[in-house]
Amino acid sequence: MSFRMNRRALIASLALAPVMATAGPAFALTDQQELIDEARITFDKLITSLEFGELPGYVKKAKAIMIFPDIFKAGFVIGGQGGSGILLVRDAAKGWSQPAFYTLAEGSLGLQIGGQSSSTIFTIMSQKALDAILDNQMKFGGDMSVAAGPHGKGIGSDTTTNFSSDVYTFAKTAGAFAGISFNGAGILKNDDDNHAYYGPNATPYGIVIERKFQNPNTQSLLNSLAPY
Repeated sequence: MSFRMNRRALIASLALAPVMATAGPAFALTDQQELIDEARITFDKLITSLEFGELPGYVKKAKAIMIFPDIFKAGFVIGGQGGSGILLVRDAAKGWSQPAFYTLAEGSLGLQIGGQSSSTIFTIMSQKALDAILDNQMKFGGDMSVAAGPHGKGIGSDTTTNFSSDVYTFAKTAGAFAGISFNGAGILKNDDDNHAYYGPNATPYGIVIERKFQNPNTQSLLNSLAPY
């Protein structure tokens, strides 16, 4: 059984515990809710990590963030990476939006052997990058610059960096690849998950900009983001 399956099983068991204790009806978490719960765990872990001490400052200055709890990269001559995640947009008056569902996908050719998984937060620093994500035309590299966020500085420090990239990545990795690059990767909206979680008319723009759609089960995630 994979680590991802084990983690989902743990989250599901924790969510079911109060229901079982009160002898209420049993229920199963949806895939979308499991992803949101995993995204909250990922955010809480990385935002407090000594390894990513400047991440809080980047999040506070970001126009939006994307959280991908588990991006898997594998390669044996033909490589690729992919994963499911969420987008949240900040409004100065309203705070963080509800999460919209997205997918990261990339294929590549080359002499590479290995495997790697990463828990990743993308901080979206430019309006250009956010517009591209909402237009479903986001591809890292070229006109849309992506850079690795700084490592190893103090927790909670407010960065004074002059942001030169559209997107910064903070990735906690494990596996055989020495590093991880997202150049060439595309970010695509996941209509199936957005519709399943919010209703058949839900779109990323309607969720994160117009704020027409709500789901009360996002509150724990929003509570984690609220200080930033």
